[in-house]
Amino acid sequence: MNWTAYVDGYCERLAPGLWGEPLNSLSNLAFLIAAIAVWRQPKGRVFAVLIGLVFLGSTAFHLLATRWSAAADTGFILVFVLYYAAVFPHLFFGVRRGLSWLGIPVFLAFTAVVASLGGGLYLSALLGLVIFAIILRGEHRRRFALAAAVFGVSLSFRTADHTVCGSFPAGTHFLWHLLNGLTLYLAATAATKRAASRQDAAPSISGD
Repeated sequence: MNWTAYVDGYCERLAPGLWGEPLNSLSNLAFLIAAIAVWRQPKGRVFAVLIGLVFLGSTAFHLLATRWSAAADTGFILVFVLYYAAVFPHLFFGVRRGLSWLGIPVFLAFTAVVASLGGGLYLSALLGLVIFAIILRGEHRRRFALAAAVFGVSLSFRTADHTVCGSFPAGTHFLWHLLNGLTLYLAATAATKRAASRQDAAPSISGD
């Protein structure tokens, strides 16, 4: 496989070149802003780095439009999702860290089932957020419900990109970036706030 081969996957891109997708490229700043915001949160460093990698991968893809940059784009998103699947059971249900990592094969199996029904990684991630909102309570439910709602709209813009080319040549993929940056911020914030609250509660628990 030629990893430097040109990839034309979006409505906005009409030819090779660094600025073939100006809106798609610049809208990646939403990921950078999300990464910086999460970095400043207690327990936010790992999530911030992962969101930063999404920024780098997506920016490289929409600037270069090659197979290797497309793989980096998808790969960094997958890393974020799998890390979240790994830490979620530990953070929200107190599962031991060693067992919590089983969330990765569980999510991959779930994604395979969704794919067999015509979906894929993004649909399984959306369903995961919806499930989190259903099984959790209080502020956690509200955070994941909001993240699921934003991601649902975001995914619709990603899907509509080629459909609107005739009437809107810029496409809608840049809106996917803007809303997906917000989704990653909301999901990461839900996890960092939970991690911080568990740390704050630990001294009082151990002192009883």
